[in-house]
Amino acid sequence: MPRFLQAPLLLFSRNVRLFLFSAFLVGFGFDGGIFSVLFNIYLLRLGYGPEAVGVVNSAGLFAFAIFSLPAGLFGNWWGIRRMVLAGLGVMLLGIGLLPIAEAVPVAWQQGWLSGVYLLIYAGMSLYFVNGAPFMMASTAPAKREHLFSMQTGLMATAAFLGSLVGGVLPAGFARLLGTTLDYPAPYRYPLLVAGLLIVPALLVLRRADHVEADDNEEVVEDADPRAPSAAGSTPLPLNLFILLLFIRLLQVCGVATIFVFFNVYLDSYLHAATSTIGTISAVGRLIAVPVALLTPYFTRRLGNLNVVVLSCLIVSLAYLPLAFMPTVAAAALGYVGVVGLSAMRYPAFMNFSMRIVAPRQRGILNGAGEMAAGVAFTGLALGGGYMIPLFGYQSLFLLTSALNLAGALLFWLFFRSFRRKPSERTATPVAPQAAKTIDSSPG
Repeated sequence: MPRFLQAPLLLFSRNVRLFLFSAFLVGFGFDGGIFSVLFNIYLLRLGYGPEAVGVVNSAGLFAFAIFSLPAGLFGNWWGIRRMVLAGLGVMLLGIGLLPIAEAVPVAWQQGWLSGVYLLIYAGMSLYFVNGAPFMMASTAPAKREHLFSMQTGLMATAAFLGSLVGGVLPAGFARLLGTTLDYPAPYRYPLLVAGLLIVPALLVLRRADHVEADDNEEVVEDADPRAPSAAGSTPLPLNLFILLLFIRLLQVCGVATIFVFFNVYLDSYLHAATSTIGTISAVGRLIAVPVALLTPYFTRRLGNLNVVVLSCLIVSLAYLPLAFMPTVAAAALGYVGVVGLSAMRYPAFMNFSMRIVAPRQRGILNGAGEMAAGVAFTGLALGGGYMIPLFGYQSLFLLTSALNLAGALLFWLFFRSFRRKPSERTATPVAPQAAKTIDSSPG
């Protein structure tokens, strides 16, 4: 693990460090790493076009959407640690079934691939939805400001390394198998390598301690970290809860298009080499690391809301080179802008939203938020797959930019003056001893 990430990790409890280690492995193998670089290219080598790529991706992303809210509820009922482990197990099952796709009849192959992707993303929903409450419950309130920034930075580092490895593995397997990169086999085996990384992640998290969603709790009622903290447990009103989810959906559109179709755009439209695709993906992820780690500095100076809005505005601008300059250099510039600034938006938005809800709402909010994100990914994956042949990549990129911009403007318009009632600021904080219980865990 990079040294610049080791020291900040010591701020957190043993539970959080174990979860972050598992997140590093998931990021390296799946979420932005090897799997993200190669899976769509694998589909292209099987003979599918953008429409089928969109359908297969949308199946998995739809599963992520529909399982996310139940995942939050299951975490409250059966334990958030148990659901995190279950998520990794389901992901492992999905990747284990992937190679069978090439053995099934052609008429069933797309359905099998969609089912495999559905399993993988159902597992990811259990893992990520319950991961945020798990870390919150395992971290003292004073240290939570860095929590999501550290998670984002660590996963961006993992995705950077995974993207580099994913870019070169197919060539190595092609030489080993005596074939060329025009066939699916050199892509199949790296995908299985990515799946094997789930095994150590699962074993590591089995060593974590059980926690409840409201353990180690102090609720910070104001979303602005510059304001004084206060205790309380007033639920977020339903109208604001729903509005927050809709805004999340629009903002996630800003990354959905680039994550689903960027490698397809470079491979099939710009005819870039797989190693080039992996390098560009890696550079974008690398830029995201310092951006994520600097997020607490900017949120202390500007507030979480302003950081979210500014990062969304820059992401919208980053789509313009992609839309109007169909070159590899312009695509790289746009990708770096989208991925890099999204690494600032996500932790600032999570810090904002998790601070304004009651502890028992966090799992539900995170589950519903991931459901909204899944809907955004599903809509753009399915719609984009049919939109590209009809209207081209430019229209898809411009639509994405506009949706992301709408998410930024709505967020600023409705939440710029959000505050709890002044009387709630005077509530008595949780005793310091209670806050130390988990954070002082051995190790």
